[in-house]
Amino acid sequence: MDLGKGLREALAKLSGKALVDEAAVKEFLRDIQRVLIANDVPVKLVFELSKRIEKKVLGEEQAAGLNLREQVARSIYDELVALLGEKYEPSLKPRRVVLLGLYGSGKTTTCGKIAQFYKKRGLSVALVCADTDRPAAYAQLQQLSAKCGASFHGMENEKDVKKILQTHLPLIKEDIVIVDSAGRSGFDEELVRQLQTIVTEVQPQEKILVMSADIGQTAGRQAEQFHQAVGLTGVIITKLDGSGKGGGALAACHAAKVPVLYIGRGEKLEDLESFDSKKFVGRLLGFPDFEALMDKIKEAGIQAELKEQEMDKLTLGAFYSQLKAARKMGPLSSVFGMMGMNDLPADMMKTSEDKLKKFEAIIGSMTQHERDNAEVLRKQKGRIERIAKGAGVKPEDVRELLSQFEKVANLMNGFKKNRGLRKKLEKMMGKSGMDMNKLQGMMGGG
Repeated sequence: MDLGKGLREALAKLSGKALVDEAAVKEFLRDIQRVLIANDVPVKLVFELSKRIEKKVLGEEQAAGLNLREQVARSIYDELVALLGEKYEPSLKPRRVVLLGLYGSGKTTTCGKIAQFYKKRGLSVALVCADTDRPAAYAQLQQLSAKCGASFHGMENEKDVKKILQTHLPLIKEDIVIVDSAGRSGFDEELVRQLQTIVTEVQPQEKILVMSADIGQTAGRQAEQFHQAVGLTGVIITKLDGSGKGGGALAACHAAKVPVLYIGRGEKLEDLESFDSKKFVGRLLGFPDFEALMDKIKEAGIQAELKEQEMDKLTLGAFYSQLKAARKMGPLSSVFGMMGMNDLPADMMKTSEDKLKKFEAIIGSMTQHERDNAEVLRKQKGRIERIAKGAGVKPEDVRELLSQFEKVANLMNGFKKNRGLRKKLEKMMGKSGMDMNKLQGMMGGG
């Protein structure tokens, strides 16, 4: 069972009870134990966590203003945050970084993701291929460098890693230097010697181990091995989007006293984020992450280059720009997750993704006059037939888009008139640093 879904179901089961008493709390803790153990969290850690929650909820005075149900929710949140570690805030000062890892961890791809991460923050980045064992490593890192706009350094077919580093490191002037090291199918003495050579030549400020979430609690032992060999500064857990063992990997690393620095949630270069246990646990439990959502909205709004005149009135043209912005925010499942809506049916998500693409194609087939004046499409049905043919869809698909557009327009008109709702949202958005007028503009308001 997926960790987040299992935790949310246990909380929902507790919340659905008419009476939450000691027996209900103990049943909830048994459910939590099963979920955590099924997700490869070490058994010892699970039972320690359970005992602490039970002591907080049943053995101490109830926190002021919280009933037993709320006390349980707060306790499981606090304990999971403590189980998974601290927040990591990346330094934006010039630095050298060496990435280490075994085969299959996603190490080389992660080099590109970290490069993208720093590039988006205004720093120049150089990628260096010091993997002399895997034949495809050189070409793969070179391609990733071009994709994220980093400079690339390496010597194809050269087996002497010391020669590669001594030749290229003096040439690098970029702020951030990221070195991709060799991997192995297993941890061995030859790998240790090679990594120690790389660390000696590079003198990095960060030595980061990349591990796949699907190795579960084995992550703790692997982190300890690499730490003893070269002295890690932290780890990156990749493939957290599809593994049921991600919680185990995170917990094991914290138990091994090796901090988690970043987590990877997908294959794209943008699918990497600095680790924040509070946000991570909040998503698992289904709490909205408005800060992340606002960041995505601001980023997508800039990328979509919404014109000021499009913000004055919600037209199909503005709607078109917003659809493109929504597509750039990533998968709908991720966006809904930030809103605390994690358990929507997969087929519904797929349908919604498909409709976004279809609606974008439909509006792309319209003339500028039609985009600015949607009412002409209702009055002249021949236009709908022409647009449907141009977009490769059915006329009813065009009518569905018009219906959805009219609902959004009516919603925005109501929003503009509802001062009470505006004030509540302004108060909430103010905490996240979001300008309410800009948000309204992105949504199509005036």
